[in-house]
Amino acid sequence: MELIDQRTKKIMEECKVRARDAGLSFDNETLEYIVTNKDMVDLSPKVMIPTLYDYWVHDVEVLKGHGKYKLYPNNPYETVINSRPAISFYNDNNPDWMNIMIFYHVLAHIDFFQNNKMFENTWNDDFVGKALADKRLIANLRSEHGRWVDYVIEFSRSIDNIVGYFDYISALNYNTKLDPTAAITFYFDVFLQEIVKVPGHEIFKEIERYNNLRDSNKEQAESLFFSEVKSKYPEFQAKFEKHSNKREKEFVDVLQFIHDNSPFLRKESNSWMKLVMNVVRNTSLYFQPQIRTKIINEGWASYWHDKLFRSDPRIAGHEIGYAKLNAGVTALRRVGLNPYAIGLRLIEHVENLANKGQISRDFQVLDSFQAKENFDRKTGKGQETIFELRKHFSDFTLINSYVSQDFVDEHNLFVVGQHLDQSRNVIQYYVKSRKAADYKKMLIDSLYHPPRISVNKAKTSDENLYMVHHFEGKQLIQQFVPDTLLGLEFLWGGQVQLETTDIVVQKPQNQNEKPKYELRKVLYTIKDKKVTKQNL
Repeated sequence: MELIDQRTKKIMEECKVRARDAGLSFDNETLEYIVTNKDMVDLSPKVMIPTLYDYWVHDVEVLKGHGKYKLYPNNPYETVINSRPAISFYNDNNPDWMNIMIFYHVLAHIDFFQNNKMFENTWNDDFVGKALADKRLIANLRSEHGRWVDYVIEFSRSIDNIVGYFDYISALNYNTKLDPTAAITFYFDVFLQEIVKVPGHEIFKEIERYNNLRDSNKEQAESLFFSEVKSKYPEFQAKFEKHSNKREKEFVDVLQFIHDNSPFLRKESNSWMKLVMNVVRNTSLYFQPQIRTKIINEGWASYWHDKLFRSDPRIAGHEIGYAKLNAGVTALRRVGLNPYAIGLRLIEHVENLANKGQISRDFQVLDSFQAKENFDRKTGKGQETIFELRKHFSDFTLINSYVSQDFVDEHNLFVVGQHLDQSRNVIQYYVKSRKAADYKKMLIDSLYHPPRISVNKAKTSDENLYMVHHFEGKQLIQQFVPDTLLGLEFLWGGQVQLETTDIVVQKPQNQNEKPKYELRKVLYTIKDKKVTKQNL
Protein backbone atom coordinates (compact mmCIF):
# COMPACT_ATOMS: atom_id res chain seq x y z
CA MET A 1 0.00 0.00 0.00
CA GLU A 2 1.42 3.38 -0.98
CA LEU A 3 0.30 6.91 -1.80
CA ILE A 4 -0.53 7.61 -5.44
CA ASP A 5 2.30 9.21 -7.41
CA GLN A 6 2.42 12.93 -8.16
CA ARG A 7 1.26 12.49 -11.76
CA THR A 8 -1.90 10.67 -10.63
CA LYS A 9 -2.40 13.16 -7.80
CA LYS A 10 -2.39 15.96 -10.37
CA ILE A 11 -5.16 14.14 -12.26
CA MET A 12 -7.16 13.93 -9.00
CA GLU A 13 -6.72 17.67 -8.36
CA GLU A 14 -7.99 18.45 -11.87
CA CYS A 15 -11.03 16.29 -11.17
CA LYS A 16 -11.64 18.26 -7.96
CA VAL A 17 -11.77 21.54 -9.90
CA ARG A 18 -14.32 20.15 -12.38
CA ALA A 19 -16.40 18.60 -9.58
CA ARG A 20 -16.53 21.87 -7.63
CA ASP A 21 -17.49 23.79 -10.77
CA ALA A 22 -20.43 21.39 -11.12
CA GLY A 23 -21.59 22.19 -7.57
CA LEU A 24 -20.05 19.46 -5.41
CA SER A 25 -18.67 20.59 -2.05
CA PHE A 26 -15.90 18.87 -0.10
CA ASP A 27 -12.71 19.54 1.85
CA ASN A 28 -9.64 20.26 -0.21
CA GLU A 29 -7.42 17.79 1.70
CA THR A 30 -7.76 14.13 0.66
CA LEU A 31 -5.49 11.10 0.77
CA GLU A 32 -5.31 8.49 -1.99
CA TYR A 33 -3.59 5.11 -1.80
CA ILE A 34 -2.75 2.47 -4.41
CA VAL A 35 -3.45 -1.07 -3.18
CA THR A 36 -3.47 -4.60 -4.56
CA ASN A 37 -6.47 -6.91 -4.76
CA LYS A 38 -5.13 -8.74 -1.70
CA ASP A 39 -5.00 -5.46 0.24
CA MET A 40 -8.65 -4.85 -0.66
CA VAL A 41 -9.64 -8.31 0.60
CA ASP A 42 -7.70 -7.81 3.84
CA LEU A 43 -9.24 -4.37 4.43
CA SER A 44 -12.86 -5.31 3.69
CA PRO A 45 -13.63 -6.99 7.05
CA LYS A 46 -12.55 -3.82 8.86
CA VAL A 47 -14.88 -1.70 6.72
CA MET A 48 -11.74 -0.64 4.79
CA ILE A 49 -10.20 1.11 7.83
CA PRO A 50 -6.69 -0.23 8.50
CA THR A 51 -6.58 1.28 11.99
CA LEU A 52 -9.77 -0.34 13.31
CA TYR A 53 -9.30 -2.38 16.48
CA ASP A 54 -8.31 -6.04 16.10
CA TYR A 55 -11.00 -8.62 16.65
CA TRP A 56 -11.20 -12.33 15.85
CA VAL A 57 -14.24 -11.95 13.55
CA HIS A 58 -12.15 -9.76 11.25
CA ASP A 59 -9.58 -12.54 10.87
CA VAL A 60 -12.30 -15.04 10.03
CA GLU A 61 -13.69 -12.65 7.40
CA VAL A 62 -10.22 -12.23 5.86
CA LEU A 63 -9.91 -16.00 5.45
CA LYS A 64 -13.42 -16.15 3.98
CA GLY A 65 -12.56 -13.30 1.62
CA HIS A 66 -9.43 -15.08 0.42
CA GLY A 67 -11.48 -18.22 -0.25
CA LYS A 68 -14.05 -16.27 -2.26
CA TYR A 69 -11.35 -14.52 -4.24
CA LYS A 70 -9.76 -17.82 -5.23
CA LEU A 71 -13.12 -19.07 -6.50
CA TYR A 72 -14.28 -15.79 -8.07
CA PRO A 73 -11.30 -13.50 -8.85
CA ASN A 74 -12.42 -9.88 -9.22
CA ASN A 75 -10.95 -6.43 -9.55
CA PRO A 76 -12.43 -4.03 -6.97
CA TYR A 77 -12.00 -0.51 -8.30
CA GLU A 78 -12.03 1.72 -5.22
CA THR A 79 -13.24 2.35 -1.71
CA VAL A 80 -13.46 5.56 0.29
CA ILE A 81 -13.43 6.22 4.04
CA ASN A 82 -15.53 8.96 5.62
CA SER A 83 -12.87 10.66 7.73
CA ARG A 84 -11.07 14.00 7.96
CA PRO A 85 -9.24 14.02 5.63
CA ALA A 86 -11.17 11.60 3.45
CA ILE A 87 -9.10 8.55 2.48
CA SER A 88 -9.63 6.50 -0.68
CA PHE A 89 -8.01 3.34 -2.04
CA TYR A 90 -7.55 2.45 -5.72
CA ASN A 91 -6.61 -0.81 -7.34
CA ASP A 92 -3.12 -0.90 -8.82
CA ASN A 93 -4.54 -2.38 -12.04
CA ASN A 94 -6.64 0.67 -12.94
CA PRO A 95 -5.57 2.57 -16.10
CA ASP A 96 -5.53 6.39 -16.02
CA TRP A 97 -8.84 6.89 -17.84
CA MET A 98 -10.55 4.54 -15.41
CA ASN A 99 -9.05 6.37 -12.44
CA ILE A 100 -10.49 9.66 -13.75
CA MET A 101 -13.97 8.16 -13.76
CA ILE A 102 -13.37 6.60 -10.33
CA PHE A 103 -12.03 9.89 -8.93
CA TYR A 104 -15.33 11.56 -9.86
CA HIS A 105 -17.22 8.69 -8.20
CA VAL A 106 -15.14 9.05 -5.02
CA LEU A 107 -15.45 12.85 -4.91
CA ALA A 108 -19.24 12.50 -5.07
CA HIS A 109 -19.07 10.06 -2.14
CA ILE A 110 -16.99 12.57 -0.16
CA ASP A 111 -19.46 15.33 -1.05
CA PHE A 112 -22.27 13.11 0.26
CA PHE A 113 -20.42 12.25 3.48
CA GLN A 114 -19.65 15.89 4.23
CA ASN A 115 -23.09 17.34 3.44
CA ASN A 116 -25.79 14.74 4.18
CA LYS A 117 -27.50 15.35 7.55
CA MET A 118 -27.33 11.66 8.44
CA PHE A 119 -23.55 12.08 8.73
CA GLU A 120 -23.77 15.22 10.84
CA ASN A 121 -22.16 13.55 13.86
CA THR A 122 -19.10 12.62 11.71
CA TRP A 123 -18.44 15.94 9.99
CA ASN A 124 -15.63 17.03 12.31
CA ASP A 125 -14.08 13.64 13.08
CA ASP A 126 -10.80 12.12 11.98
CA PHE A 127 -12.17 8.63 12.44
CA VAL A 128 -9.03 6.93 11.17
CA GLY A 129 -6.97 8.67 13.84
CA LYS A 130 -9.58 7.96 16.49
CA ALA A 131 -9.72 4.31 15.45
CA LEU A 132 -5.93 4.08 15.80
CA ALA A 133 -6.15 5.43 19.36
CA ASP A 134 -8.91 2.89 20.11
CA LYS A 135 -6.80 0.10 18.63
CA ARG A 136 -3.88 0.99 20.90
CA LEU A 137 -6.21 1.19 23.90
CA ILE A 138 -7.62 -2.29 23.18
CA ALA A 139 -4.07 -3.67 22.74
CA ASN A 140 -3.00 -2.23 26.10
CA LEU A 141 -6.07 -3.65 27.83
CA ARG A 142 -5.40 -7.07 26.27
CA SER A 143 -1.89 -7.07 27.70
CA GLU A 144 -3.39 -6.52 31.16
CA HIS A 145 -6.69 -8.45 31.08
CA GLY A 146 -6.12 -11.03 28.34
CA ARG A 147 -9.09 -12.81 26.78
CA TRP A 148 -11.61 -10.96 28.99
CA VAL A 149 -11.21 -7.96 26.66
CA ASP A 150 -12.49 -10.06 23.76
CA TYR A 151 -15.41 -11.30 25.86
CA VAL A 152 -16.46 -7.69 26.54
CA ILE A 153 -16.08 -6.83 22.83
CA GLU A 154 -18.16 -9.89 21.92
CA PHE A 155 -20.93 -9.08 24.42
CA SER A 156 -21.01 -5.40 23.45
CA ARG A 157 -21.09 -6.15 19.73
CA SER A 158 -24.06 -8.48 20.23
CA ILE A 159 -26.24 -5.39 20.81
CA ASP A 160 -24.30 -2.68 18.94
CA ASN A 161 -26.94 -2.78 16.20
CA ILE A 162 -29.50 -1.24 18.59
CA VAL A 163 -27.51 1.83 19.60
CA GLY A 164 -30.50 4.12 18.96
CA TYR A 165 -28.95 6.08 16.11
CA PHE A 166 -31.98 8.28 15.38
CA ASP A 167 -32.44 9.07 19.06
CA TYR A 168 -28.76 9.99 19.16
CA ILE A 169 -29.11 12.33 16.16
CA SER A 170 -32.26 13.83 17.66
CA ALA A 171 -30.46 14.50 20.95
CA LEU A 172 -27.58 16.17 19.09
CA ASN A 173 -30.02 18.47 17.33
CA TYR A 174 -32.11 19.24 20.39
CA ASN A 175 -30.05 22.29 21.19
CA THR A 176 -30.94 25.94 20.80
CA LYS A 177 -27.78 26.56 18.73
CA LEU A 178 -28.48 23.72 16.30
CA ASP A 179 -32.26 23.96 16.45
CA PRO A 180 -33.37 27.58 16.86
CA THR A 181 -37.02 26.52 16.98
CA ALA A 182 -36.53 24.37 20.10
CA ALA A 183 -37.27 27.21 22.53
CA ILE A 184 -40.29 28.30 20.45
CA THR A 185 -41.68 24.76 20.41
CA PHE A 186 -41.19 24.41 24.17
CA TYR A 187 -42.78 27.80 24.86
CA PHE A 188 -45.98 27.17 22.91
CA ASP A 189 -46.40 23.41 23.33
CA VAL A 190 -45.18 22.84 26.88
CA PHE A 191 -44.59 26.02 28.88
CA LEU A 192 -47.83 27.88 28.12
CA GLN A 193 -50.08 24.81 28.02
CA GLU A 194 -48.66 22.54 30.73
CA ILE A 195 -46.65 24.73 33.12
CA VAL A 196 -48.31 28.17 33.14
CA LYS A 197 -51.65 26.82 31.83
CA VAL A 198 -52.83 30.04 30.21
CA PRO A 199 -56.20 30.16 28.40
CA GLY A 200 -56.32 29.22 24.71
CA HIS A 201 -57.04 32.75 23.48
CA GLU A 202 -53.89 34.02 25.24
CA ILE A 203 -51.82 31.41 23.42
CA PHE A 204 -53.26 32.57 20.09
CA LYS A 205 -52.30 36.17 20.96
CA GLU A 206 -48.73 35.07 21.64
CA ILE A 207 -48.61 33.18 18.33
CA GLU A 208 -49.86 36.29 16.54
CA ARG A 209 -47.25 38.45 18.29
CA TYR A 210 -44.49 36.06 17.23
CA ASN A 211 -45.71 35.96 13.61
CA ASN A 212 -45.89 39.76 13.45
CA LEU A 213 -42.30 40.03 14.67
CA ARG A 214 -41.14 37.52 12.06
CA ASP A 215 -42.91 39.45 9.31
CA SER A 216 -41.32 42.76 10.32
CA ASN A 217 -37.85 41.63 11.42
CA LYS A 218 -37.13 37.98 10.63
CA GLU A 219 -33.48 37.97 11.75
CA GLN A 220 -34.12 39.39 15.22
CA ALA A 221 -37.66 38.09 15.73
CA GLU A 222 -36.77 35.39 18.27
CA SER A 223 -34.49 37.55 20.40
CA LEU A 224 -37.12 40.33 20.53
CA PHE A 225 -39.88 37.82 21.26
CA PHE A 226 -38.03 36.09 24.11
CA SER A 227 -36.84 39.32 25.70
CA GLU A 228 -40.49 40.05 26.48
CA VAL A 229 -41.20 36.42 27.43
CA LYS A 230 -38.36 36.41 29.97
CA SER A 231 -39.51 39.70 31.52
CA LYS A 232 -43.04 38.31 31.82
CA TYR A 233 -42.00 34.81 32.90
CA PRO A 234 -38.61 34.98 34.69
CA GLU A 235 -38.74 31.22 35.29
CA PHE A 236 -38.91 30.37 31.55
CA GLN A 237 -35.17 29.95 30.91
CA ALA A 238 -34.67 27.62 33.89
CA LYS A 239 -37.67 25.51 32.86
CA PHE A 240 -36.46 25.30 29.26
CA GLU A 241 -32.93 24.22 30.25
CA LYS A 242 -34.32 21.60 32.62
CA HIS A 243 -36.61 20.30 29.87
CA SER A 244 -33.72 20.18 27.37
CA ASN A 245 -31.45 18.26 29.77
CA LYS A 246 -34.24 15.84 30.62
CA ARG A 247 -34.92 15.19 26.93
CA GLU A 248 -31.25 14.51 26.19
CA LYS A 249 -31.05 12.00 29.03
CA GLU A 250 -34.06 10.12 27.70
CA PHE A 251 -32.14 9.16 24.54
CA VAL A 252 -30.20 6.27 26.04
CA ASP A 253 -29.90 2.93 24.26
CA VAL A 254 -29.41 -0.42 25.99
CA LEU A 255 -25.63 -0.42 25.57
CA GLN A 256 -25.31 3.08 27.02
CA PHE A 257 -27.74 2.26 29.84
CA ILE A 258 -25.68 -0.77 30.89
CA HIS A 259 -22.50 1.32 30.64
CA ASP A 260 -23.94 3.99 32.95
CA ASN A 261 -25.95 1.87 35.41
CA SER A 262 -24.53 -1.65 35.67
CA PRO A 263 -23.66 -2.53 39.30
CA PHE A 264 -21.06 -4.96 37.96
CA LEU A 265 -19.29 -2.23 35.97
CA ARG A 266 -19.39 0.14 38.96
CA LYS A 267 -16.78 -1.96 40.68
CA GLU A 268 -13.35 -0.41 40.37
CA SER A 269 -11.82 -3.69 39.16
CA ASN A 270 -14.27 -3.78 36.23
CA SER A 271 -14.25 -0.11 35.21
CA TRP A 272 -11.87 -0.85 32.31
CA MET A 273 -14.74 -2.68 30.59
CA LYS A 274 -16.52 0.64 30.10
CA LEU A 275 -13.65 1.81 27.90
CA VAL A 276 -14.14 -1.21 25.64
CA MET A 277 -17.89 -0.67 25.51
CA ASN A 278 -17.37 2.96 24.52
CA VAL A 279 -15.13 1.93 21.63
CA VAL A 280 -17.71 -0.56 20.34
CA ARG A 281 -20.65 1.86 20.73
CA ASN A 282 -18.90 4.85 19.16
CA THR A 283 -17.70 2.75 16.24
CA SER A 284 -21.24 1.49 15.64
CA LEU A 285 -22.68 5.02 15.77
CA TYR A 286 -20.08 6.16 13.25
CA PHE A 287 -21.09 3.53 10.71
CA GLN A 288 -24.87 3.79 11.20
CA PRO A 289 -25.39 6.53 8.56
CA GLN A 290 -23.44 4.57 5.94
CA ILE A 291 -25.66 1.53 6.50
CA ARG A 292 -28.78 3.68 6.11
CA THR A 293 -27.71 5.56 2.95
CA LYS A 294 -26.24 2.81 0.75
CA ILE A 295 -28.71 3.29 -2.14
CA ILE A 296 -28.79 7.09 -2.25
CA ASN A 297 -25.04 7.40 -1.64
CA GLU A 298 -24.09 5.00 -4.44
CA GLY A 299 -26.75 6.54 -6.69
CA TRP A 300 -25.34 10.00 -6.04
CA ALA A 301 -21.77 8.87 -6.82
CA SER A 302 -22.91 7.04 -9.97
CA TYR A 303 -24.89 10.07 -11.16
CA TRP A 304 -21.88 12.36 -10.88
CA HIS A 305 -19.21 10.03 -12.26
CA ASP A 306 -21.38 9.63 -15.36
CA LYS A 307 -22.20 13.33 -15.70
CA LEU A 308 -18.65 14.57 -15.09
CA PHE A 309 -16.68 11.90 -16.98
CA ARG A 310 -18.83 12.07 -20.13
CA SER A 311 -18.19 15.83 -20.28
CA ASP A 312 -14.46 15.43 -19.58
CA PRO A 313 -12.23 15.69 -22.72
CA ARG A 314 -10.06 12.91 -21.28
CA ILE A 315 -12.77 10.36 -22.10
CA ALA A 316 -11.73 10.61 -25.78
CA GLY A 317 -10.75 7.19 -27.12
CA HIS A 318 -12.18 5.36 -24.12
CA GLU A 319 -15.92 5.73 -24.78
CA ILE A 320 -16.51 2.01 -25.40
CA GLY A 321 -14.48 0.91 -22.38
CA TYR A 322 -16.34 3.40 -20.19
CA ALA A 323 -19.74 2.35 -21.55
CA LYS A 324 -19.02 -1.30 -20.71
CA LEU A 325 -17.70 -0.44 -17.25
CA ASN A 326 -20.56 1.92 -16.41
CA ALA A 327 -23.19 -0.54 -17.64
CA GLY A 328 -21.71 -3.25 -15.44
CA VAL A 329 -21.91 -0.97 -12.39
CA THR A 330 -25.33 0.62 -12.94
CA ALA A 331 -27.33 -2.04 -14.82
CA LEU A 332 -30.74 -2.94 -13.40
CA ARG A 333 -30.96 -6.56 -12.32
CA ARG A 334 -34.01 -8.60 -13.17
CA VAL A 335 -33.46 -10.70 -10.03
CA GLY A 336 -31.95 -9.09 -6.96
CA LEU A 337 -31.24 -5.42 -6.23
CA ASN A 338 -28.38 -3.24 -7.43
CA PRO A 339 -28.12 -0.18 -5.12
CA TYR A 340 -26.07 1.72 -7.73
CA ALA A 341 -28.81 1.23 -10.35
CA ILE A 342 -31.81 2.00 -8.14
CA GLY A 343 -30.17 5.02 -6.50
CA LEU A 344 -29.02 6.48 -9.83
CA ARG A 345 -32.42 6.13 -11.47
CA LEU A 346 -34.27 7.57 -8.48
CA ILE A 347 -32.01 10.65 -8.46
CA GLU A 348 -32.51 11.10 -12.22
CA HIS A 349 -36.26 10.62 -11.72
CA VAL A 350 -36.39 13.35 -9.06
CA GLU A 351 -34.31 15.68 -11.25
CA ASN A 352 -36.71 15.17 -14.14
CA LEU A 353 -39.79 15.75 -11.94
CA ALA A 354 -38.29 18.97 -10.56
CA ASN A 355 -37.33 20.26 -14.01
CA LYS A 356 -40.94 19.84 -15.11
CA GLY A 357 -42.37 21.32 -11.92
CA GLN A 358 -44.09 18.04 -11.05
CA ILE A 359 -43.01 18.10 -7.40
CA SER A 360 -45.82 20.49 -6.63
CA ARG A 361 -49.35 20.65 -5.34
CA ASP A 362 -50.64 21.76 -8.75
CA PHE A 363 -49.39 18.56 -10.35
CA GLN A 364 -50.54 16.25 -7.57
CA VAL A 365 -54.18 17.39 -7.70
CA LEU A 366 -54.52 16.68 -11.42
CA ASP A 367 -56.96 13.85 -12.20
CA SER A 368 -56.45 13.56 -15.95
CA PHE A 369 -53.72 11.24 -17.21
CA GLN A 370 -53.36 13.44 -20.27
CA ALA A 371 -52.96 16.56 -18.16
CA LYS A 372 -50.24 14.90 -16.08
CA GLU A 373 -48.50 13.66 -19.21
CA ASN A 374 -48.37 17.19 -20.68
CA PHE A 375 -47.52 19.01 -17.42
CA ASP A 376 -44.14 20.70 -17.94
CA ARG A 377 -43.36 24.11 -16.49
CA LYS A 378 -39.68 23.94 -17.45
CA THR A 379 -38.58 25.21 -14.03
CA GLY A 380 -34.93 24.21 -14.45
CA LYS A 381 -34.81 23.37 -10.74
CA GLY A 382 -33.67 19.77 -11.17
CA GLN A 383 -30.07 20.29 -10.00
CA GLU A 384 -31.15 22.42 -7.06
CA THR A 385 -33.65 19.76 -6.00
CA ILE A 386 -31.25 16.82 -6.11
CA PHE A 387 -28.73 18.78 -4.03
CA GLU A 388 -31.46 19.21 -1.42
CA LEU A 389 -32.13 15.49 -1.78
CA ARG A 390 -28.45 14.79 -1.08
CA LYS A 391 -28.57 16.96 2.02
CA HIS A 392 -31.70 15.67 3.74
CA PHE A 393 -32.63 12.17 2.47
CA SER A 394 -31.77 8.62 3.48
CA ASP A 395 -32.53 5.36 1.65
CA PHE A 396 -35.91 5.04 3.35
CA THR A 397 -37.09 8.59 2.69
CA LEU A 398 -35.89 8.45 -0.92
CA ILE A 399 -37.70 5.18 -1.64
CA ASN A 400 -40.81 6.07 0.33
CA SER A 401 -41.14 9.48 -1.33
CA TYR A 402 -40.32 8.78 -4.97
CA VAL A 403 -40.94 5.15 -5.91
CA SER A 404 -44.18 5.72 -7.83
CA GLN A 405 -46.07 3.79 -10.47
CA ASP A 406 -44.62 6.12 -13.10
CA PHE A 407 -41.10 5.27 -11.92
CA VAL A 408 -41.80 1.52 -11.92
CA ASP A 409 -43.37 1.64 -15.38
CA GLU A 410 -40.62 3.84 -16.82
CA HIS A 411 -37.91 1.32 -15.94
CA ASN A 412 -40.01 -1.83 -16.37
CA LEU A 413 -39.49 -2.84 -12.74
CA PHE A 414 -41.22 -5.74 -11.04
CA VAL A 415 -41.21 -7.97 -7.99
CA VAL A 416 -39.85 -11.44 -8.68
CA GLY A 417 -41.43 -14.56 -7.20
CA GLN A 418 -40.10 -18.09 -7.24
CA HIS A 419 -41.41 -21.61 -6.88
CA LEU A 420 -40.08 -25.12 -7.15
CA ASP A 421 -40.76 -26.99 -10.37
CA GLN A 422 -40.94 -30.48 -8.89
CA SER A 423 -41.03 -32.21 -12.27
CA ARG A 424 -37.56 -30.88 -13.14
CA ASN A 425 -36.39 -30.13 -9.58
CA VAL A 426 -35.44 -26.53 -10.41
CA ILE A 427 -36.38 -23.11 -9.07
CA GLN A 428 -38.50 -21.09 -11.49
CA TYR A 429 -38.68 -17.30 -11.35
CA TYR A 430 -41.74 -15.36 -12.42
CA VAL A 431 -43.08 -11.80 -12.38
CA LYS A 432 -45.06 -11.60 -9.16
CA SER A 433 -46.15 -7.96 -9.32
CA ARG A 434 -45.61 -4.77 -11.30
CA LYS A 435 -47.39 -2.55 -8.77
CA ALA A 436 -45.41 0.35 -7.30
CA ALA A 437 -46.70 -0.42 -3.80
CA ASP A 438 -45.31 -3.97 -3.98
CA TYR A 439 -42.00 -2.85 -5.47
CA LYS A 440 -41.64 -0.13 -2.83
CA LYS A 441 -42.36 -2.65 -0.08
CA MET A 442 -39.71 -4.99 -1.48
CA LEU A 443 -37.13 -2.18 -1.46
CA ILE A 444 -38.03 -1.05 2.05
CA ASP A 445 -37.95 -4.63 3.36
CA SER A 446 -34.41 -4.95 1.99
CA LEU A 447 -33.18 -1.97 4.04
CA TYR A 448 -31.32 -2.19 7.32
CA HIS A 449 -33.85 -2.13 10.14
CA PRO A 450 -32.60 -3.42 13.51
CA PRO A 451 -35.09 -4.17 16.29
CA ARG A 452 -36.05 -1.42 18.71
CA ILE A 453 -35.32 -2.43 22.28
CA SER A 454 -35.48 -0.19 25.33
CA VAL A 455 -35.00 -0.53 29.07
CA ASN A 456 -38.05 -0.49 31.35
CA LYS A 457 -36.61 1.57 34.18
CA ALA A 458 -39.56 0.93 36.48
CA LYS A 459 -38.90 -2.84 36.41
CA THR A 460 -35.09 -2.52 36.46
CA SER A 461 -32.97 -2.73 39.60
CA ASP A 462 -29.41 -3.65 40.52
CA GLU A 463 -30.55 -7.28 40.63
CA ASN A 464 -32.53 -7.28 37.37
CA LEU A 465 -32.25 -5.59 33.96
CA TYR A 466 -35.67 -5.53 32.25
CA MET A 467 -35.76 -4.85 28.50
CA VAL A 468 -38.72 -4.46 26.14
CA HIS A 469 -38.72 -5.27 22.43
CA HIS A 470 -41.11 -2.94 20.60
CA PHE A 471 -42.74 -5.28 18.10
CA GLU A 472 -42.87 -3.90 14.54
CA GLY A 473 -44.17 -6.89 12.62
CA LYS A 474 -41.00 -8.99 12.82
CA GLN A 475 -40.01 -11.22 15.68
CA LEU A 476 -36.48 -11.50 17.02
CA ILE A 477 -34.33 -14.34 15.67
CA GLN A 478 -34.99 -16.77 18.47
CA GLN A 479 -31.79 -18.80 18.23
CA PHE A 480 -29.73 -15.64 18.88
CA VAL A 481 -31.61 -14.61 22.03
CA PRO A 482 -29.96 -16.97 24.62
CA ASP A 483 -26.38 -16.12 23.62
CA THR A 484 -27.13 -12.39 23.60
CA LEU A 485 -28.75 -12.59 27.04
CA LEU A 486 -25.72 -14.51 28.33
CA GLY A 487 -23.48 -11.57 27.42
CA LEU A 488 -25.87 -9.05 28.93
CA GLU A 489 -26.04 -11.02 32.18
CA PHE A 490 -22.26 -10.82 32.39
CA LEU A 491 -22.21 -7.05 31.76
CA TRP A 492 -25.07 -6.34 34.18
CA GLY A 493 -23.86 -8.74 36.84
CA GLY A 494 -27.31 -10.09 37.58
CA GLN A 495 -30.57 -11.39 36.16
CA VAL A 496 -31.67 -10.07 32.75
CA GLN A 497 -35.20 -10.21 31.29
CA LEU A 498 -36.42 -9.52 27.77
CA GLU A 499 -40.08 -8.97 26.94
CA THR A 500 -40.82 -9.63 23.27
CA THR A 501 -43.46 -10.93 20.87
CA ASP A 502 -43.44 -14.26 19.05
CA ILE A 503 -45.37 -15.01 15.88
CA VAL A 504 -47.00 -18.40 16.38
CA VAL A 505 -48.27 -20.27 13.31
CA GLN A 506 -51.50 -22.21 13.79
CA LYS A 507 -51.63 -25.09 11.36
CA PRO A 508 -54.84 -25.28 9.29
CA GLN A 509 -57.16 -28.23 9.83
CA ASN A 510 -57.31 -28.97 6.12
CA GLN A 511 -55.16 -28.19 3.09
CA ASN A 512 -57.55 -25.60 1.63
CA GLU A 513 -57.30 -23.29 4.63
CA LYS A 514 -54.55 -20.74 4.96
CA PRO A 515 -52.42 -20.87 8.12
CA LYS A 516 -53.36 -18.38 10.84
CA TYR A 517 -50.88 -16.38 12.86
CA GLU A 518 -51.10 -15.44 16.51
CA LEU A 519 -49.04 -12.78 18.28
CA ARG A 520 -47.93 -14.03 21.67
CA LYS A 521 -46.08 -11.95 24.26
CA VAL A 522 -43.27 -13.85 25.95
CA LEU A 523 -40.63 -13.14 28.59
CA TYR A 524 -37.09 -14.48 28.40
CA THR A 525 -35.21 -14.63 31.70
CA ILE A 526 -31.57 -15.51 32.24
CA LYS A 527 -30.21 -16.18 35.70
CA ASP A 528 -26.97 -17.97 36.50
CA LYS A 529 -26.48 -18.65 32.76
CA LYS A 530 -29.81 -20.53 32.49
CA VAL A 531 -32.42 -19.16 30.07
CA THR A 532 -36.14 -19.70 30.60
CA LYS A 533 -39.10 -18.57 28.50
CA GLN A 534 -42.67 -17.99 29.64
CA ASN A 535 -45.86 -16.64 28.09
CA LEU A 536 -47.22 -13.34 29.40
